[in-house]
Amino acid sequence: MAHDVNLGEMSRDELVKLEKDAQKALKSYDQRKRTEAMAAAKEAAREHGFALDELLQDAPSKSKGLPKYANPENPTDTWTGRGRKPKWMDEKLAAGHSQDEFLIK
Repeated sequence: MAHDVNLGEMSRDELVKLEKDAQKALKSYDQRKRTEAMAAAKEAAREHGFALDELLQDAPSKSKGLPKYANPENPTDTWTGRGRKPKWMDEKLAAGHSQDEFLIK
C-alpha cells in the first residue's frame, strides 16, 4: 500500500502529525508481530509436547558474572568489575584507595 506524499508541501503541523501517526503505526505493527511470534513459539513448543513456559524455565539465565569486588562497609554490595563502577567504588578511588584493595579473596 503506497502513499504518494510530498513532504516538501506539508506544513510543520502536518509533518508533526504525520510523525506521531507513523510512530503509533510502528508501535502497533511491532505489537502485532510480537503477538504473532509468541503464538508461533507456543505452537512449536506444543508440537514437541511442551508448554513454552516449561522450555523457558529450563533456559540458562544470563549471569552478570561472579562478583570480583566487595564494599568493605557492606560486603553484600559487590561489583563484577564489568560495566559502570558502583558509587561506593568511585568514592573509594576518589579517596585515594586502590581498586585492588576491594578484591574478593
